[in-house]
Amino acid sequence: MENNEYVEIVYKDIKENENYEKIISIVVNKCFEVEKLQKLNLYISVTLTTPEQIKIINNEFRNIDKETDVLSFPMFEKNELDMMVTQGNNEIPDTIGDIVISVERVKQQAEEYGHSFERELAYMVVHGFYHLMGYDHMVESDKVVMREKEENVLNMLNIIR
Repeated sequence: MENNEYVEIVYKDIKENENYEKIISIVVNKCFEVEKLQKLNLYISVTLTTPEQIKIINNEFRNIDKETDVLSFPMFEKNELDMMVTQGNNEIPDTIGDIVISVERVKQQAEEYGHSFERELAYMVVHGFYHLMGYDHMVESDKVVMREKEENVLNMLNIIR
């Protein structure tokens, strides 16, 4: 089993799966390394769940009454995280935020896009991570930056399409 010091994995209405945990841990560890977060006493929470549960969460927190593939709930603004990295310390263990992933949607999208489940799950994790870091894709210029960061992490791990 991979080192899980940067991630807490929660299962909501699905069975625990060591393969999911391995993929998530590898991706999160690489994200923390790339963004220089290893010494900051930070972690993220990843909840793996069903389409029904993610729809409930999406409706409750975003007033969008439909299922989705991944949701991210950051705890800090981008400038706050940047300042932590610059200062190089964070006294109290704290979460960067929560990522919620619909495992069923990951399976569907992997099939739809013609790549592996592992690749799609890894992408959902890295995508959610960069949302927690304050990146977004609503504007094309921001989308380009976020996609470049996501692909960089996946390429470093040799997780390709």
